Amino acid sequence: MKFSVFKHLFLAIMILPFGISASVAQTDSVKQVPAVWNLENSIDYAITNNITVKQAVLDKDNSEINYNQAKNNWLPSLSGSASESLTRGTSIDPITSDFVSQQIYSTSLGLNASMTLYSGNKIRNQAKQYGLLLEQNELYVTESKNSIILEVTQAYLQALYYKEGIEIAENNLKASEEQYEQTEALFDAGTVAAKDLADIRSQYASDQYSLVAARNSYAQQILTLRQLLELDPEQEYEPDFPEIGDDIEVIIPDKITAYQNALGFLPEIKASQLSMSTAELDMNIAKAGYLPTLSLGAGLSTGYTSTQEYTFTDQLDNNFNQRVSLSLSIPIFSKFQNKSNVQSAKISMESANLDRIAAKKEVYRKIENAYQSAISAQGEMEAALVQMEAAQVSFELAQEQYEVGLLNTTDLLIDQNEYLTAQQKYVQTKYTKILYYQLLQFYQGEPIKL
Repeated sequence: MKFSVFKHLFLAIMILPFGISASVAQTDSVKQVPAVWNLENSIDYAITNNITVKQAVLDKDNSEINYNQAKNNWLPSLSGSASESLTRGTSIDPITSDFVSQQIYSTSLGLNASMTLYSGNKIRNQAKQYGLLLEQNELYVTESKNSIILEVTQAYLQALYYKEGIEIAENNLKASEEQYEQTEALFDAGTVAAKDLADIRSQYASDQYSLVAARNSYAQQILTLRQLLELDPEQEYEPDFPEIGDDIEVIIPDKITAYQNALGFLPEIKASQLSMSTAELDMNIAKAGYLPTLSLGAGLSTGYTSTQEYTFTDQLDNNFNQRVSLSLSIPIFSKFQNKSNVQSAKISMESANLDRIAAKKEVYRKIENAYQSAISAQGEMEAALVQMEAAQVSFELAQEQYEVGLLNTTDLLIDQNEYLTAQQKYVQTKYTKILYYQLLQFYQGEPIKL
């Protein structure tokens, strides 16, 4: 092989890294704002734009890079070298290896390659491990999305509850206003005492305060939703709430069936199982430290020295040489590092198993809590409905009796407040029932629907 061939090969390899360029186009993604902010659109928008989900996606992308690199570790490594040196006095010529006593100018060029042929299956197991970690991070992305779905659903239903609370407060204030006007007219006519008018006026002011508080609670809940959706400050957000009647019926699933379905659906369970597999590969990788490593090496080199009378090009041609080598590394004593690695891997396996058990317990806790809450809310809703209807009838009768002077102001206000409390309690139990029913459905892989 003549140097002319080597020269072109060498120059091509040495120049290659400088010839590679990557242009990265950074474009700001335009947020697609839905025309209607119903629950489904709110969830979709939150999944796309929420920072927590985006961070999980970045972690997954990073694990994909690590996985690809782990697979590429099978490939040989190639490096080029070039050096220029000046030596004075007695020394060994770096090119000819002659012992000389003169000033030496020398140039050395080389290419070196190496490849691991066997390392106790360490490279293969590492690639498998990074593949499992990639799959695990994909599950973490799904888990992050699920968390956002549940948070948005809960916040959305809470906002819907507050919105109905505003309607209740408005109706109650309207009734108080009519009572105040009526009582004021009766007071002017001398029919009722000043204390009765003061009591009615106090109730009217209290109901005004309740309406302001209800609107503020709704505004705060909208802010919570906006933060979950990562909306810009100037972006308007007004949910398009569905009409949920009082006759809503749901069938609460069997608790054990829901739990078994959740174990097969929720990503945290699959992720904990992958942690067990990853820990087992950790053990195999640690044990590989006891096994020998076989490597293949190859190299090309040439050089120029001022101690020879040949031209630069002729010397590069004449001094050109090739090298192929096999090296075997046998571990004999590693200061007990391999033993420590194996022991750490055993602990990791036990820890991963405990995490798997804990993940199942946490899923069961979620199912049990949602189930008991749904059952409780269903019974409370039925009782609250009866109480609200009875309180409504009582309040309407009290109003009629008050108008004809058969009921005093104190008893009227008691009936009114009892009716208001019954309304609020009923609305609260209704949305609690809807929320926990939706949670039970979601844990089993069913979509959120209102």
